[in-house]
Amino acid sequence: MRSSFRTPFQSSADRWAHWLTLGLLMVLSYVVRMRCLAHKPFWFDECFSAEVARIDWHNFVHLLWWREANMSLYYVLLRMWMHFGQSEWFIRSLSVGIAVATLPAIYWLAGMLYDRRVALIASALFTFNAYSVRYSQEARSYALFLLLATVSSGFLVAFLKQGTSRNRFGYVLVSVLAVYAHFYALLLLAAQWLAVRGVKTDASSRSQLRRAWIVIGVAVLPLLIFVAKTGAGPIKWIPRPGLRELLEFYVLFAGGDRWPLAAVFAVACIAAVIPVGRNLLLRDQPCETWRCQFLLVWLLFPIVLTFVLSVVRPVFLGRYMIFCLPALLILVAAGLARLRRWWLIAPCLAGILLLSLQGVRFVYGHDFDNERDASGVATDFILDHTQAGDAVIFHIAETRVPYEFFRSIRAGENTASSAFTAQLGPEIIFPRHGEGLDYRDFTGKPTEDLVRAAAPGHRRVWVMLMNNGPAGNPDATTLMLTRALAEAFPGMERREFSRVEVRLYREE
Repeated sequence: MRSSFRTPFQSSADRWAHWLTLGLLMVLSYVVRMRCLAHKPFWFDECFSAEVARIDWHNFVHLLWWREANMSLYYVLLRMWMHFGQSEWFIRSLSVGIAVATLPAIYWLAGMLYDRRVALIASALFTFNAYSVRYSQEARSYALFLLLATVSSGFLVAFLKQGTSRNRFGYVLVSVLAVYAHFYALLLLAAQWLAVRGVKTDASSRSQLRRAWIVIGVAVLPLLIFVAKTGAGPIKWIPRPGLRELLEFYVLFAGGDRWPLAAVFAVACIAAVIPVGRNLLLRDQPCETWRCQFLLVWLLFPIVLTFVLSVVRPVFLGRYMIFCLPALLILVAAGLARLRRWWLIAPCLAGILLLSLQGVRFVYGHDFDNERDASGVATDFILDHTQAGDAVIFHIAETRVPYEFFRSIRAGENTASSAFTAQLGPEIIFPRHGEGLDYRDFTGKPTEDLVRAAAPGHRRVWVMLMNNGPAGNPDATTLMLTRALAEAFPGMERREFSRVEVRLYREE
């Protein structure tokens, strides 16, 4: 296998042109992702990231082990990042920087699998891919997950090309980090294992890879224990997908908001696979066949597996599949490169990039995978209308998380004092285990006994509800709050926001 890999970065007259073009693409990647960075309001998941990152170390460690081991690497990085700024724009900029670093990683991987032409085309496709842009502008772990998945695959290919201890160590280290960035990286490792089974390698290389996977398994054992301990609870909210949702995901994954770009990507992928199509299922393949098999397994195995498993328990979610994006882009680039001549490739690539830019413009103003909640507007409404002696109850404990984030932003407009932040707004009845956020404040629901005991001691009680069931069919906690508070407070006002409801119970 090692001898069959072509050396992608041989010296040539256009070497500097390639590096300059790559540098230009990195600049463009940065500009595209920084544009409109703070245009969309923070939503629940982003507030959750920020609040997890800035609680004290004692609560931080307890929370990771007790509830949020997934994405733990990102929370650690964000915790360090937020020492330098805590504005919404600055918090999101961490993901932008990580995304820009992904571009040379894709160039490196594509160059090892194919050549510099394919590497440059794949880099251009990534620069303007709207799916990447969407999650490069979010304070979550998806950009980091994408980077680490790309580098992990890069070190794997580098090891197969040159079985050095450096490449093996890099593969182990980055793969472990990828799992701690998002536990769906386990699907990446499974795909890599399946793909390596079909490649020609000597006994020594297979033995070293086997030991590498054992080391990775031991290193991620704490996360596996966490998954076994918590079960499907953290992802039980994922809806069951259908074939329509899968097709819609592919359209968005390709980077467009409509079918034309997705259709072009499909044709390019077919063009990349056609030369080796008959041999894809064979084992002990040469490089020219194995690289297509590797990319197809990486792209399709995690998506197909999670989609099929979702028949029993929903586990497929589009943004969790973002780590498959490099495989798609490199396959498309390989298909375009079959045109051979630059004067043929250039207009085709230009057309693709124009379609991609339409997708980028779309994601600047829209969310294609979820409805962004209005927790910030709801928090401002409560803070604007609160009176001395008011109290607040959160329908579920997690609802306090965005409230605390936006309350801190509001306090920052007036003073940097943490004491002022604590005094801003009504007294918190639930969840409350101290003056600030405690790791126990991130989960749980209020009990009827707590509401009946604590609420009557206040003239007015606010209730903030999120995701509490469809209209006309509220969940059990909402019904309990409605019943218990109505007995103590005859008057009630209600305000509806996107995915958030605010109620004010008061004495007549």
